[in-house]
Amino acid sequence: MNASRPQPNTGCVGGIPKAERHVPLVGSAPVQTVLELARRHPDRGVPTDEGELRSFYEFRDFAHFIDVYIAANSLVRTAVDIELLVVGVARDLAAQNVRYAELTVTPDSHLLMGIAPDDVAAALDSARRTAASDHGVELQWIFDIPGELGLPSGERTIDWVEQYAPTGTIGFGLGGPEQGVDRAQFVDVFSRARAIGLHSVPHAGETTGPQTVWEALESLHAERIGHGISAAQDARLLEHLASHGIPLEVCPTSNLRTRAVGDLTDHPFDRLREPGVRVTLNSDDPGMFSTTLNDEYRLALDSFGLNGDALLDVAKTAVRASYASESVRNSLLAEIDGYAGGFERA
Repeated sequence: MNASRPQPNTGCVGGIPKAERHVPLVGSAPVQTVLELARRHPDRGVPTDEGELRSFYEFRDFAHFIDVYIAANSLVRTAVDIELLVVGVARDLAAQNVRYAELTVTPDSHLLMGIAPDDVAAALDSARRTAASDHGVELQWIFDIPGELGLPSGERTIDWVEQYAPTGTIGFGLGGPEQGVDRAQFVDVFSRARAIGLHSVPHAGETTGPQTVWEALESLHAERIGHGISAAQDARLLEHLASHGIPLEVCPTSNLRTRAVGDLTDHPFDRLREPGVRVTLNSDDPGMFSTTLNDEYRLALDSFGLNGDALLDVAKTAVRASYASESVRNSLLAEIDGYAGGFERA
């Protein structure tokens, strides 16, 4: 970190009003919530002891992370389980002064576990109301395809969204592994999503090169990119992202924990921001990665050399790059501006 730069007190990071836009439901579940589900469904092979569960969340590589995520996902067996997860995530977000979040849900995973389609939607509706009334967090939904299940999963996902999408549905995504998962196979699925007004927000360039980001932009008409860190390897891509205002949802701790990046000194956060790309900080799977959005902001101060003004600008970028209503965006931006005056003195 540049020693000549004025340094804010990192303790004030937690008070910044925030928006979170890259947070999958199962991966964001608090450890205690996962333990409750594991004890409720002990046949799924997920540890029921806290220490063993935390060890279970030590990932050898990205492929191992996907295996563990699938195992945790198999704990969600009923609509009640879905609601428990969402409310637990909202509680954790509220504790970090997150006012608004776009929660990624993989409906096909729940449908394959035998939960009725309308029950999935009803559970999300109920949990969304509880998140707002009990925790002051407004949630909206991004529904994504688990890439490892291919086009059939994509078709089941958009079929469900077209018929059952709950209130607050704003986006359509693609997650899971990138290696061996051709983005172009999902062209028609994403076209159907855009036709009903959903934003295209696929993952790309997390564990593969910049060509995957290009494919997401050209084939899926991506409006935001989940991760996208390999864009730093392609100057033309960086210029395209900057000139078209396409945000990247960067998740530094996630990149470390899945071994997508070997060390923070290798992380391209600064190289992404320098050309003017709209870069935001996100926690991704905080329950699995032992992080929080507050931790990601502190990491940016400690490891990426941001000062207080730059950090607040990142917070504002997250709000502006969100799909919150205009009133929610304006209110949250005003809150951040109001907080900025006391940032250095906090």
